[in-house]
Amino acid sequence: MSLPELGIDWIKAKLDTGARSSALHAFDIEEIERDGKRWVRFEIHPWQRSSADSVVAELPVLDVRSVKSSTGHVQERYVVLLDLRIGDRVVTTEVSLTRRDEMGFRLLVGREALRQGFLVDSRRSYLGGRPKQSVRRRNRAGGMDD
Repeated sequence: MSLPELGIDWIKAKLDTGARSSALHAFDIEEIERDGKRWVRFEIHPWQRSSADSVVAELPVLDVRSVKSSTGHVQERYVVLLDLRIGDRVVTTEVSLTRRDEMGFRLLVGREALRQGFLVDSRRSYLGGRPKQSVRRRNRAGGMDD
């Protein structure tokens, strides 16, 4: 997957039909004001287990919601509208921002995004094509070049 409006060409994501909303691993989350409106500035580490190639992003705040995690913990999260490239399609969906350090995927794509015309086959992976070997190596190595 990719996040084109943030300049992230590749990010490891999990499609989760059990989750209603999508969530992005973000940190240093800070609310700012721009032209009298609420925005949020945050940082993203697209590679697993690494801070290499960190991206700073700023987006308008859509909402602040109480979100229950898979462990049952309720957390207040900023929600933004974000374009996701899934295969050859780009969809706009609501994404909550949260620390996902302990999670295996930087992006969780929930039902609300998948309802935009996707069918999930839980028996298969990489139906949109596998990333290039160099990308897979960088992700395994935590963003470091081989």
